[in-house]
Parts: sequence; structure tokens; C-alpha cells
Amino acid sequence: MRTFARDGLVFEVRDEGPADGTVVVLLHGFPQDSTAWDGVVGPLHAAGYRTLAPDQRGYSIGAMPKSAKAYKQAELVADVLALLDAADVEKAHIVGHDWGGSVAWHFASEHPERCLSMTSLSTPHPGAFKAVALRSTQLLKSWYMGMFQIPKVSESILRPGGSAWRALSRGLPGHQAQHYEESMSRPGALTSALNWYRALPKDIANPSMKLHRITVPVLYIWGERDPALGRAAAEATGDFVTADYTFVALAGVGHWVPETNPDAVADEMLAFFERIQA
Repeated sequence: MRTFARDGLVFEVRDEGPADGTVVVLLHGFPQDSTAWDGVVGPLHAAGYRTLAPDQRGYSIGAMPKSAKAYKQAELVADVLALLDAADVEKAHIVGHDWGGSVAWHFASEHPERCLSMTSLSTPHPGAFKAVALRSTQLLKSWYMGMFQIPKVSESILRPGGSAWRALSRGLPGHQAQHYEESMSRPGALTSALNWYRALPKDIANPSMKLHRITVPVLYIWGERDPALGRAAAEATGDFVTADYTFVALAGVGHWVPETNPDAVADEMLAFFERIQA
């Protein structure tokens, strides 16, 4: 499968590994795409897993709606559900990084019956984020979310190749930083990606789904040097999981966990999958 469709939008997807393998869905964040998982998928395939890595809404050329409300969590979750349905997959391991982690949390909350497990890289449970916001440095770490709300201004400040863009991509391997810069230089691409942030106030003001405590097994991998997502929310995340929960803090690791530490990510995921399936 190379593409799947939903509501007139066409999404690109990398369907790789053994066709009969247990499925792992890999959801990228900002400003990434499915190539964020390039270093992770090899060990998963070797262990017999099939991976589905979509270029999500706003990143696939055929799925770039202009309205920010089209990027609400309900739509993003429905995209993942459409992917599973198109692939004829009843249940999968759902994995996400950054914004993909947020989608993974919401998907596991809304559709636990479709999840074998859930893994988040970097992103804490949104409830944990909210719980610590006023008693930690998390709001200061998240200052950029406010700036991203301003159309045109934030696009100008964050233009690919500029100083703010270089600061954003600091820590990425050079080839990945260049690839993301080229992708975000396409007409409309940066605005579509920023619309994920601009939909957030709409979700807060009028939530389309209630985020529950997670009832499927969860693996949470967090880099101790993440400049955007702090320790307080990371450590509080376990309070929002009622099933088997594993928290892994990677020393000396920043935000770009799948690109900079793919072997560690794959090892932790495979050990987790094996344990919960035993």
C-alpha cells in the first residue's frame, strides 16, 4: 500500500516489512515526515513486524487542507483509523513522536479496541502536560506554541533556512535537517504543518473527544535533554495510564529521539512488544 484516502484527501504511506507481520503504525511530528523512522524500521522488520508510516495530514501533498480546524485531534485520529481500515488491520501497535505522540495518546484513548499497545516518544500524556503546566517550567518551555498561532508572522520568522529554523532543527542529523527544510519549503507546507498548533485552541475551547486514562499497555520514551518537553510532565504521565506502563528516560538525549537514537528506540520497542505479548 502506497496511499490511503479519507474525505477526499490522499495520504502517502510507507508500507514495509513482512506482509504477514504484526503491524506497527509510526506517526511523525513537526516538522518531520515518515523518514523520521528510517533508522527504526529495520530492526522491526528483522524481528518480523510490518510498519505503516504515513506522511500525516498537512505533510502529504494530497492532504493539505487550508483551514486550521481541519487539524483538530478528532480529524487526526480519524486519519489513523482510516489507515488501519485501508490496510485491513484490526489491531496494531500505535507509535508516535512529537505531535505524532499526541495523536497516539488520543487514538489509544478513543479506540483502545484497535490498539495492541501505544508508544510515545518525547510527548507526555496531554493530561500530564496540563497537570504540571502551572507548577513547573513547562509553560516557559512551550512559549513557541503561542508564537505559532500568528499567521504569516510565524511563517516569516520560521522560514526554512533562517536563524529560527536552524535553532528548531538543532540536534538533527544533517541529512534529516536538510530533508525537512526542503519539504517545508514547498508552497503551503509550513502553514499546513503549523496548523496543527493553530488547531489546539479550538480543541481546548470545544473538545471533540474526551481524553481518558489509557487502558492499553504504554511505553513512553523521553530524552532527558528535551528542550520543549520537561521532566515534570514526563514523570506525571504514568498517572494517566491504568494498564502496563514502561517509562524510559534516555540520558543525554534531546527531542529528536527517533532520528538520533533509532537503535535505542527499536530495542526498547521490541523488548516492550515481546514482554506484553508473552
